[in-house]
Amino acid sequence: MAYAVILLSYLLGSIPFGYVLTKLAGLGDIRSIGSGNIGATNVLRTGNKKLAAAVLLLDGIKGAVAVIIAQHLAPDVEAFAGFAVLLGHLFPVWLKFKGGKGVATAIGILTALMWQVGALVMIIWLATAFLFNYSSLAALVSIGVSPLILFLVGRRDLVWLGLIIVILVFWKHEANIRRLFEGTESKIGKSKNESPPAE
Repeated sequence: MAYAVILLSYLLGSIPFGYVLTKLAGLGDIRSIGSGNIGATNVLRTGNKKLAAAVLLLDGIKGAVAVIIAQHLAPDVEAFAGFAVLLGHLFPVWLKFKGGKGVATAIGILTALMWQVGALVMIIWLATAFLFNYSSLAALVSIGVSPLILFLVGRRDLVWLGLIIVILVFWKHEANIRRLFEGTESKIGKSKNESPPAE
């Protein structure tokens, strides 16, 4: 059962909501827009805010659902299910393993593992975005502190997963990190024509 849950988690994570919803909305292939990423930030570049919000929500939900399924069917592998669903989002089999950057899915995972952790990460994301107006920076800061939050709230058994999430999310944001240091990263609300894409 444990292996089946982990495989299911990966397949659930592989559902490319950004790609599917933009196709269904008649907006073409999201991979040919902006940064080419299938995440909500790039979907926002289509000009459809409701669609971007739907992608953000669904990407988060699939992360949470995978963990919740594991908690009910194979509690011992809940963390591995979280890891698998994140891998599915980052490397979806349906899109030749080229997926999103994992922030919404990671927050969904953390929320399902312990809602207080997910809530704190979201608060930190919102605060960072408000103060600095960079979506990518908000993602990096909020996800970056998640292992520390897990440690402080007593979930030391999950710190390893938090560290892996940080490594994967930071790796997928390598270009954003470089642009942040160069001062060329796009701010929230700016069009892709004004500066390089944030995601």
